Amino acid sequence: MATESAREALGLWLPYWSVLPFVLMLLAIALVPLQWPHFWESNRNKGLVSAALGLPVALVVGANDPHLLVHTCHEYVAFIVLLGALFVISGGIVLRGDLLATPAVNTGFLAVGAVLANVIGTTGASMLLIRPLLQTNVPERRHVIHIPIFFIFVVSNTAGLLTPLGDPPLFLGFLRGVPFFWTLRLLPQWIFTASVLLTLFYVIDRRAVRLESPDEHAADLAELRPLALAGRINILYLLGVVAVVLASPSLPDGLAADLGPIAAMTVLAGLSLATTPRPLREENRFGFGPIVEVAVLFAGIFATMIPALEILRARGADFGITEPWQFFWLSGGLSSFLDNAPTYLTFTSLAQSLGPGASPAVHLEGGPVSEALLEAVACGSVFMGANSYIGNGPNFMVKAIAEEQGVRMPTFFGYMAWSCGILVPLFVVVTLVFFR
Repeated sequence: MATESAREALGLWLPYWSVLPFVLMLLAIALVPLQWPHFWESNRNKGLVSAALGLPVALVVGANDPHLLVHTCHEYVAFIVLLGALFVISGGIVLRGDLLATPAVNTGFLAVGAVLANVIGTTGASMLLIRPLLQTNVPERRHVIHIPIFFIFVVSNTAGLLTPLGDPPLFLGFLRGVPFFWTLRLLPQWIFTASVLLTLFYVIDRRAVRLESPDEHAADLAELRPLALAGRINILYLLGVVAVVLASPSLPDGLAADLGPIAAMTVLAGLSLATTPRPLREENRFGFGPIVEVAVLFAGIFATMIPALEILRARGADFGITEPWQFFWLSGGLSSFLDNAPTYLTFTSLAQSLGPGASPAVHLEGGPVSEALLEAVACGSVFMGANSYIGNGPNFMVKAIAEEQGVRMPTFFGYMAWSCGILVPLFVVVTLVFFR
């Protein structure tokens, strides 16, 4: 791992225009599907774009700080392996049956996911619940676009705030010294945000149900079947992934600590593929397309975001960032488009550079940090990953799965119209209530 002095030197040396490949990467994800949709359908073409923008940055960073490049590659591999393991294992669990597609049932799905995300992570909860939720509503209902959007808001992002298992940035904080149960102090923010989103979803879904025709209501009643769970062995594999994550901090430093969890999660995913009957995955319409899409796009994102993060790490104190509300919005703003895990670490380091101040402190690797600032960074990084499709890994997966199930999801900017209209005002209220 790169030393702090070497990383600071790189952040001071890099020019501001070095963030241009990252900006182009974001613009490619946002605009190419609109202008050249056929080209963007191919994961190979996505990989070519990621390589064209990411490789030059990786070469420059590697020439100046090879340890940082190796560390970033390790973070990327661990990130993709964790997402991939949860994706593969949850893809072997089939929830058969068809509940009534009512606002109460749909809101119940989101509420269960909000709790479950803190046990098996936002990715695990998303992959476990998105298919049965869509199965309940598609094709009996036509007005369903809001369902996967709110699912991303709640289950894939804002729900995973209460434990280090909930979201990758909180797990990285745990590895740096944040006590496992410290995040439970964020329960008021979690309850407030989840309650507002669930209430708003219920109101919107109730209005959407009224737009359905009598024939669609009749079709929903005709498809009603009790729920039955198949592929139960995969629940053990999910618990295995959770156990690996919990055990990883106790491993001694060295190659085993770096590769052991990755190998263990890969084995669990392989066991899931080997022991789950193929018809179950076919019933789930399981395919590797969504996780491959996430892997190739985030390869480019992880590479091109290095200059942006290192410049902020080295020069962030010069920007006058000192108040909790600033940490909430800046960590959240970057988490809307960057991977939220390194963003969390960057702003935690920035908060440490300011000292604990007069507030209580959490003692982390590298020094104490104000609890007020750490709370703001945690909430911003977790909550605002919902602001765009690329804010958090599960977002793209849910989008791809919804499209496979026949839901016409909004474009990159279309989704952001929803997030800006719903989430941004909510986060303003969160700021006034918790981070003034």
